[in-house]
Amino acid sequence: MGKLPPKPNDILSWVGAPEDFTEPEVFQVQTRLLEALFGPEGSRIPYVEKVSKVMLEMKALESSDLTEVMVYGPYLYKFRTKWMLQSMAEWHCQRQERGMRRLEEAMNSLELCPPMK
Repeated sequence: MGKLPPKPNDILSWVGAPEDFTEPEVFQVQTRLLEALFGPEGSRIPYVEKVSKVMLEMKALESSDLTEVMVYGPYLYKFRTKWMLQSMAEWHCQRQERGMRRLEEAMNSLELCPPMK
């Protein structure tokens, strides 16, 4: 007996026409931020794809600590998703920088006695 064709309910509603998957929006993000964006081992990627109505593909770049993120889907959805992910990555970078500055200030305030010569 042959395989039955998929029922309409089995096909994800966000999957678009094939032409939506030809020209992705591409950007690069620091590899260390991927866990902050997508959870441990990319656990939130399916959720982001479903809510944003896009498909994500990631490719680690060999010569740097950057990962290339490709966003496929209808133009407005992929543009919006790219903007959202870039904004989240920037926010996480700024948050880490603020944390480092606070740590540095705390370390400087702990220097109660002058350094010995």
